[in-house]
Amino acid sequence: MKDVRTLGIVGSGQMGSGIGQVAAQAGYSVILYDITQPIVDRAIENLHRGMVRLTERGKLSEEEQQAILGRFRGTANMNDLRDADLIIEAAPEDYELKKSIFQQLDTIARPEVILASNTSSISLTQLGAVTKRPEKVIGMHFMNPPVVMQLVEIVRGLATGEDTLQVVDALAKKMGKITILAKDYAGFIVNRILLPMINEAIYALYEGVGGVTDIDQGMKLGTNQPMGPLALADLIGLDTCLAVLERLHHGLGDDKYRPCPLLRNYVAAGYLGRKAGKGFYDYGKA
Repeated sequence: MKDVRTLGIVGSGQMGSGIGQVAAQAGYSVILYDITQPIVDRAIENLHRGMVRLTERGKLSEEEQQAILGRFRGTANMNDLRDADLIIEAAPEDYELKKSIFQQLDTIARPEVILASNTSSISLTQLGAVTKRPEKVIGMHFMNPPVVMQLVEIVRGLATGEDTLQVVDALAKKMGKITILAKDYAGFIVNRILLPMINEAIYALYEGVGGVTDIDQGMKLGTNQPMGPLALADLIGLDTCLAVLERLHHGLGDDKYRPCPLLRNYVAAGYLGRKAGKGFYDYGKA
C-alpha cells in the first residue's frame, strides 16, 4: 500500500482520540470508532474543546481548527472502518480484547490494509497470527499523551513485512513523530525499562523507604525527570502498569519484574490513578 489518506482508529479514549488528533493535524482523514455512539460523540466533543483551547492560545487559527475537526468522522459501526487505508487499534491493554478486535478487522479491512496496534506490551506476533495478514500487522506505540509526546515505538512482529515497516515509519514521521524500532519481546524497549523503575518506586513506598512525595521529588530533582514515577504511574493507570508488569514477569520469567503487592492492592481497591480520581495521589472526584 503506497498511499495512506484515511486512518481508522479503534478506541476513542485518551490514546485513541489523541492519536486521531495528531493524524488530523497532519492532514489525514480519521474514522474514530468506539463501541457506542455516545462514547464516540463524547470523544469528538472533547477534541473540539481541546481545539478551541489551542485556538484561544494562538496555537491554531479558526480555519485550521475547523479543518482539523472536519477531518473527523465518528462511528459506532466497525464496518465503517472498511474505508480506512490503515487502522490503528487503541483499545485497553487486554490480549483477549485485542485478539477479538484484530480478528474482526481482518474480515472488514481491505486485504492491503495494515493493522497496527498501540499496545505497550502485547506480542504483535501473537496478534498477527490470529489474522490472515500477519505480514501487515505491526506495533505503533504512541506515548501518553500522543499530542505532546514525540516518540512512536514501532514494533516488528516475527512475520511483519518490510513494506509494512516502511509505510508505518513514514506515517509516524509525517505525523511529526520520532520513531524507534523494537523487536517483539515483552515490554519492547520503553516499558521494559520504564515499568521496573515504577515498580521499584512502589516497592520503596511499600517497604517504607520513603513517602509518595519524597520518592517522586527524589527522582524528579535527583535524576532530572519531568515527573516522579508514582505520579507517572497514576497518569498511565495503575491497572495498565500491573498488566504490563505481569506480561514482563510471565514473558521473560524473571522475578525482577514481579509486581509489587501494594500495586496489586491499589488495583483491587479501584485506585487506578488519575482516571479513577485516586491513585498514589488524590485527584478529587473522577
